[in-house]
Amino acid sequence: MKLSDCIHQFFDHYLPHLKGASEQTICSYREAFTLLLPFAARYHHVSIQNLQLKQLSFNAIVSFLDHIEAQRYNSPRTRNQRLAAIKSFAKMISLIYPDRKAIAQPIRNIPQKRAQKKLIGYLTPDEILNVFQAVDLKKPEGVRDYTILHLLADSGARAAEIAALKIDYFDPDKNTLAILGKGNRYRQIILQPRTVELITLYIDRYRPTPRPFYQNSLFVNQRAQALTRHGIYRMCKKYLGMALTEKRLKSLSPAHSFRHSCAVNMLSQGKDLTEIKNRLGHEKLETTMGYLRLNLHSKVELQKTFLEFTASKIAFDKKVEALIDWEAKEKTLAWLDTL
Repeated sequence: MKLSDCIHQFFDHYLPHLKGASEQTICSYREAFTLLLPFAARYHHVSIQNLQLKQLSFNAIVSFLDHIEAQRYNSPRTRNQRLAAIKSFAKMISLIYPDRKAIAQPIRNIPQKRAQKKLIGYLTPDEILNVFQAVDLKKPEGVRDYTILHLLADSGARAAEIAALKIDYFDPDKNTLAILGKGNRYRQIILQPRTVELITLYIDRYRPTPRPFYQNSLFVNQRAQALTRHGIYRMCKKYLGMALTEKRLKSLSPAHSFRHSCAVNMLSQGKDLTEIKNRLGHEKLETTMGYLRLNLHSKVELQKTFLEFTASKIAFDKKVEALIDWEAKEKTLAWLDTL
């Protein structure tokens, strides 16, 4: 059996229709096979088009995994992601082609490689406030960035989830936001009043008119297209770089640090793990339990100040007040110029 026929079945039918995998998962799996197929062709000294399913052997897969670690300097975590894609393919072979189960089973038995778990890099309350203060609201994208940073800290959502938000996911009357997470699973969360007001302000006054294809996207970039997760990553990196030291930045993932901070803040408030799990969209409670290893004996006053700030109305935000005053002045000057 030709391997190309099985690959076609995997990406065009099994993943999107039978398994219902998300676009992100399919894209990640494509990257894995983009690396695997040329390696397997070299390994067996044949062209990619002539590869046979049986040539995707246990030894070939293990050699490929060793190759991406040694030659491409992939971390064990990345290695395990590539292996997950290959195992999913092997699972399809066992399901759809039972007579080829002997080929698939050894691949499915390859263990994940154990790797050191990174320390959870989260922002302290005073650091988050400093990041907020770094935003220049007078710039065209200022209010959008200011709103996204607040939303990241409040919701604990992933950058990809923020990028995928639609306008109708947001309900200002009930202070709720629906988030489409991993595995195409929706979750609904309640936002702080301040975050609700900022999103409403952005939609009503500062959201650019998007192109027709992106009309339902909540956050829009300067090209009138939906903001991407890479755009959100770069935005977070920019403001964290303005607010924090270079040494501090080394231990943080720009966008994901807000997600960790949200979990830490909820834990310090006495929220139970199930509530944190549901807000962050974790599939397993074990993932959420990782936050229990953190030492949360931070300054109580800073925590209190941050909670008061996030729960306050934007009418008490000096930055927003200054923006409104500046805009009013600009309109007055423009009117005077017409006289």
